[in-house]
Amino acid sequence: MKFKDQLRFVRQNMKKNKSRVFMTVLATAMGCAFLIVLASVGFGLQKSIVDKIVGDRLVTAITVWGKKNIDQQLNAEDLKYLKSLNHVKAVTYKDYIMQPLVYTSDNQTMSTDKTVAVDFEEEAKAGFALAAGRLPQKPGEVVAGFHFGKTVIGPEDAARSEDKRADKERAEGWIGKKLTFDVHQLVNGKKESFPQQVTVVGIKEKPKREWLMDTNIYIEIGLRDQIEQLTGTQLGEMRIAANGNEEAYEPRAFDEPRNYNSVETFVSKAQQVKETAETMREKGYSIHSIADEVSQIDVVFTIMKIGLVFVGTIAILIASIGIFNTMTMAVTERSQDIGIMKAIGAHPRIIRRIFLLESAWIGLLGALVGTAAAYLLSAAVNTGVPLLIQAFMNEKVPQDFIFSLIPPYLAALSCAISVGVALLSGARPAKRATRVDVLRALRRDV
Repeated sequence: MKFKDQLRFVRQNMKKNKSRVFMTVLATAMGCAFLIVLASVGFGLQKSIVDKIVGDRLVTAITVWGKKNIDQQLNAEDLKYLKSLNHVKAVTYKDYIMQPLVYTSDNQTMSTDKTVAVDFEEEAKAGFALAAGRLPQKPGEVVAGFHFGKTVIGPEDAARSEDKRADKERAEGWIGKKLTFDVHQLVNGKKESFPQQVTVVGIKEKPKREWLMDTNIYIEIGLRDQIEQLTGTQLGEMRIAANGNEEAYEPRAFDEPRNYNSVETFVSKAQQVKETAETMREKGYSIHSIADEVSQIDVVFTIMKIGLVFVGTIAILIASIGIFNTMTMAVTERSQDIGIMKAIGAHPRIIRRIFLLESAWIGLLGALVGTAAAYLLSAAVNTGVPLLIQAFMNEKVPQDFIFSLIPPYLAALSCAISVGVALLSGARPAKRATRVDVLRALRRDV
């Protein structure tokens, strides 16, 4: 008997018992759908929680404090080396201007914490997050902290109260505004001022910690260089005149070799942090990374997914009872057909294959139907659960949060499990079919 004839024989026999086969396929589909949807919850939570965490700027960053043993600050050669490491996508640093700069706009004075010079080209690679606007492209442009200008000093304080406006609207209101400030330095014992003007082109993202206030002004390194040339000192530090027995203080000249503080190295993926960090430690750098503290989260979700797949497999095993019953009944009902096939010389292997094909076909149909149903249920979960949470718990789920995710290999694994269980369920009835006695079968006495 040719293989296509075997398939035709299987289809004919399944048509004779449509109701029983339908119920068996339905049970298998329900088990397969249960397996996929249950496991998809683990994949969805991992995608929404773990991937978001490990993709965060804080986790992919390695803070470099300096060099071990010699307590040495980092210099330009160190930055160049760090940028050359594998997996490193950006190296950032912060230069704090060493004199308080008071910013004014529209005849009002804004309080600010610090003026920070950063390399925006590197910051963009590292994921410098903005609430609005864009990053500076030239020295005359700056980024304001999210809370910049929230406290206004001056007679018009009441008129500029922001209590009636949302924080984001208030922050975005600074985009495009001109800020003026004075750079000071002692020249021949006399304090001189150098007026400067900049334009706010971006607003930094609100700090994650609600109690933090970001009133900083972030300037381009080109503006830092201009300030240093005006003061003649690094980071615009002011000279201190001699007073009595005290000696005058001469800060570091702006053209001397520069040291760097608050250096952070960013890698492409959190999984690469450990390798990069070990390389830095071997070179004598003192470093720290948050990724070391959260690296086990991914392992926890992997274990959870395996557990959910295992629990879902139990549902398919329960459905296999129906397949076993269906195939056992098929052997009993087709005993005369089996006897005829054996009488005309059919090999027992052919008979076994026919029944295994039928059980595999039932498992495959159930897997395909169950997979399609699982994708529909997954979409319903991702759409409906946020609405339920908002309705009953008065909490808003993040827009990109995924509760259920079905990767292709999960669907393939579920189909493979379903077909495999179906074959195991049909193995014993198929073996029984090969042992049917020809004479008794022809007398329908099985």
